[in-house]
Amino acid sequence: MSKVALELKGITKRFGSVVANNNVNLCAYKGEILSLLGENGSGKTTLMNMISGIYYPDEGQIFINGEEAVISSPRDAFDYKIGMIHQHFKLVDVFTAAENIVLGLNEKGGYNIKKATQKVAEIAEKYGFDIDPNKKIHEMSVSEKQTVEIIKVLYRGADILILDEPTAVLTPQETTKLFSVLRNMKADGKTIIIITHKLHEVLALSDRVSVLRKGEYVGTVITAETNESELTEMMVGKKISLNINRSEPKNPKDRLVVKHLNCVNREGVKVLDDVSFTARSGEILGIAGIAGSGQRELLEAIAGLQNVEQGEILYNVPDSDTVENLRDKTPLQIRSLGVRLSFVPEDRLGMGLVGNMDIVDNMLLRSYSKGKSFFLQRKEPKNLADEIIDQLEVVTPSANTPVRRLSGGNVQKVLVGREIAAAPTVLMAAYPVRGLDINSSYTIYNLLNQQKEHGVAVVFVGEDLDVLIELCDRILVIGSGKITGIVDGRTAKKEEIGYLMTQTNGGAENE
Repeated sequence: MSKVALELKGITKRFGSVVANNNVNLCAYKGEILSLLGENGSGKTTLMNMISGIYYPDEGQIFINGEEAVISSPRDAFDYKIGMIHQHFKLVDVFTAAENIVLGLNEKGGYNIKKATQKVAEIAEKYGFDIDPNKKIHEMSVSEKQTVEIIKVLYRGADILILDEPTAVLTPQETTKLFSVLRNMKADGKTIIIITHKLHEVLALSDRVSVLRKGEYVGTVITAETNESELTEMMVGKKISLNINRSEPKNPKDRLVVKHLNCVNREGVKVLDDVSFTARSGEILGIAGIAGSGQRELLEAIAGLQNVEQGEILYNVPDSDTVENLRDKTPLQIRSLGVRLSFVPEDRLGMGLVGNMDIVDNMLLRSYSKGKSFFLQRKEPKNLADEIIDQLEVVTPSANTPVRRLSGGNVQKVLVGREIAAAPTVLMAAYPVRGLDINSSYTIYNLLNQQKEHGVAVVFVGEDLDVLIELCDRILVIGSGKITGIVDGRTAKKEEIGYLMTQTNGGAENE
């Protein structure tokens, strides 16, 4: 039997009246990858934050290599060779990778950046990381920043690594690369714990899976002996049908007609190149592409948030013969026509919601700009907040809880729910299930379907090709700012879309 690297016994953590973890027992072996699975708010991150010294348990014991450990700060955790890579990176933008890695270390005789750079290169070579130690953080992609965070804990000698949702912001190719690095670390005897809820990744990567539900430990299974539906049932406590009901579009009408759209970003780089397509009422148009292929700029151009160099964005007003060119309008005018953009960004709180304000006030943010009196209209947003909390099962003490105190997935439900509640005619949802657990994801897919059935033109930017194929009526594939193909969601094959995603020459439209 492998040696136990980490063991938790009877761990309990409360925040006021909320019990985040209750009597959790868990163990991780040396040289294994353990997935920690659970829905949002099930206590996964809280539990790992106790191992990494951010929180201190109210009850219970932690054992490292068989010895009881007292971990009351992140420094204590480092002394026990534990390192955690958080969802939100803690890096200094103007420093290089190597400078960030040695930051805060008490090296004998001060810093020697040359030596540090050499050591970083050695770690990278040993495990198969791609990194330029002299590159500044602000010039890096998300996956490069994550690499810096992982090397930072390895540099400090970590033997137990905890990764919180490491693939949430990675492309399929970057995920594959990360997994091969993690397997190399496992082969080197490291213990790796991954907090996640992506079931296919759990099955592809881990040796064992431990499941938490509502703060309690449900059990551990050997990955090779389980499957998606068993894990889902453990997570949720009931059987869930992982089916998206795709209805046939009823009476589709051209709602949004985009013609020869060209956009250039602030650096003068062309981000959209001659993009033309139609979004129809009563259908879901999916947009697939490798991250950064122009999906964001396309939606922002339609919403009036991106400077358009050339082209037309024509909006056919429902139940009339009026055609509006959105290019001439401000973001507010576009919103008031019923064209809504719900962009679940990398930083959920930075872009759409105000963290210190409660859910009701965040609903108000959307309605008070219409010129209504800010103080008189609290009732309507309150009803809206209660409705969203109820329909999307937002886990919150009340509608008056500050949004920053909700778990990431619950923040996201508020963000998406708020746009749907505005009864749009065009709903553009970008990555609406990023970071959400399986139950919530399917709730949102079904909400998008309901919108489609109400005659809304839904544009859905997603990362999971399986879901795009199951949910969308048509899928537009974008590569390097050009449309490389438009395929029928009912007959499309994943490989075909994957191939189109890597093309950069404009493909033919096959409407």
